[in-house]
Amino acid sequence: MQATAQAHPIQGLIKYHGMRDATLRYPYHDSISVSTAPSVTTTTVAFEPDAAADVYEIDGEPVAGQGAERIRTVVDHVRTLADIDAPLRLVSENTFPTNIGFGSSSSGFAAAALALVTAAGLELSHEAISAIARRGSASAARAVTGGFSHLRSGYDDLDCRSEAVETGLTDTLQVLAVEVPAFKHTAQAHAEAAESPMFDARRAHMDEQIDRMRAALHADDLAAVCALAEADTLSLAATTMTGPAGWIYWRPVTLAVFDLVRTLRSEEELPVWFSTDTGASVYVNTTPPHVERVQAALAELGQPVHHWHVGGPARLTPDAALF
Repeated sequence: MQATAQAHPIQGLIKYHGMRDATLRYPYHDSISVSTAPSVTTTTVAFEPDAAADVYEIDGEPVAGQGAERIRTVVDHVRTLADIDAPLRLVSENTFPTNIGFGSSSSGFAAAALALVTAAGLELSHEAISAIARRGSASAARAVTGGFSHLRSGYDDLDCRSEAVETGLTDTLQVLAVEVPAFKHTAQAHAEAAESPMFDARRAHMDEQIDRMRAALHADDLAAVCALAEADTLSLAATTMTGPAGWIYWRPVTLAVFDLVRTLRSEEELPVWFSTDTGASVYVNTTPPHVERVQAALAELGQPVHHWHVGGPARLTPDAALF
């Protein structure tokens, strides 16, 4: 059977860092994110009994090596659940730049997980599918449930899965994503996270940050949500930069965006905040009345700027099939 699904990438608000189990991708602590639309990944899969082997293709290029191994982890888990042993063809396309900090692995594995489950004939909730997507990328679990979502840590698929967080901010948050093309090494950063002297300090306040973020979302307090995300950006970077490899993902233009955002906030009193995941690209969060002014200011820095809004959960889209 063939199936096609789409999912939006995510912006981490309270981000996870490091994994207690690198195979099953159990993170050390909870995380919360928001999906960003209209950026989207479309993935078509089909189990093909007559094929010789699996075939994976992303944005017109064959996938091999570590990338293929990550995909196969998710595919094999679905095969086990559905008792299927047929080879699989997977074709995926993105409408946004990948591997520069815009969460392409989150939408990629979210769309793949939903398409795989459907093609395998399984009937599972989005929450259950999120635990399957997590095996490819922990962030993908939150892309499955979409909107503002909370991935809980745990030691099994019943606990370590994502759920949507109820809030009235879906139409309020606007995201101006500043593209800074610098390749990132997220997997390596997660692998060495616990070796940073800042890691224990970060973990010590994660529960409180999660609680504060959920409370801000429930109260529809966008300023609190975005201020927490901005603070978490700095905490994550401090931990990453003090790991054994000393990775510094930010580029001069990244810092220029930070400075511009703070200037707009202090001098023009605009509701605007910055946020980054593991990468140099920047999410600039604001509200509908201020998008035009903030976008014009960001454009002066000379980098591409994408205007995104809050996206929904992963969904089946048979009319968008890629083969």
